[in-house]
Amino acid sequence: MKEADLKEQYARFPEIKRSEIEKFLDWIHAQPHISKKFSEGEALHFFHACRSSMEVAKQVLDINLTARTHLDEFFSNLDCERPEIRRAMNTVSIVPLPGATPEGYRVIIGKLDDLNTSNYNFADVMKLYCMVFDFWMYEDGIQPGHVIVIDLKGCSLGHVARVGLLQMKKFLYYLQEAAAIRLIGFHFINIVPFMDKILALMTPFMKKELSSVLHVHSDLNAFFKFVPKQMLPKDYGGDEESTSLSKDIYYKKLLDNRKEMLEFETRHQVNEKLRPGKPKNVSDLFGIEGNFKKLDID
Repeated sequence: MKEADLKEQYARFPEIKRSEIEKFLDWIHAQPHISKKFSEGEALHFFHACRSSMEVAKQVLDINLTARTHLDEFFSNLDCERPEIRRAMNTVSIVPLPGATPEGYRVIIGKLDDLNTSNYNFADVMKLYCMVFDFWMYEDGIQPGHVIVIDLKGCSLGHVARVGLLQMKKFLYYLQEAAAIRLIGFHFINIVPFMDKILALMTPFMKKELSSVLHVHSDLNAFFKFVPKQMLPKDYGGDEESTSLSKDIYYKKLLDNRKEMLEFETRHQVNEKLRPGKPKNVSDLFGIEGNFKKLDID
């Protein structure tokens, strides 16, 4: 893994002062429960995502690392040699696209490859998705915004039935409360007749901010207004390599950087035994009855 060049990132976002990031990093390294190996580039992602608010960045960072520590199904055992990750790699394509939209937004697209529902495990697919996204952001650096695209072609009710309600709740919590990105758009394409059932799984756990950027497209031409056709893979009529080829290339990156991904996992978790005050657990995130609770930040 090669971390994005810091000098180039500061040059592209001159409103972010390096002195502020250094103060933020000093605060991070002063927290006994957070890894001392947390990098300046990683701190920059949170500061940028939180629109240069130091206090919000501190809060989101702690929520992020706490969630990654306790949401085992998504963030533990990030070893791409594990059979469940290999199975997920065979089941879905998760591909960051080259280039950017006219606004400078970066795009990632996910789709089913293996339509056999018995091979689809939502938690494992989301774990792979987060691994790809983490690797991509680490090497790509901060960007004006990110767009998530989910292609539902081949999706069946059998796939939907394999999505646990609590798993959906946890993932959307992470996406909305903890992910260090500026999420500009969340698009579903090639929608299915039972789209209402998919949305019914998501809607109870979506905030207004996510609902406002959620788009459901029955017509690809409408989608192309958000993501230009030419920046998409050939299988969508675009100019870029097919998703199957791009998938193989990107998954090989994960495999080639297996050790670094495991180090990334360790660096992005907290040591609850060293946390000032009372240690956190999963009930502090979701509450005994499943209600989300705000984390207290020192």
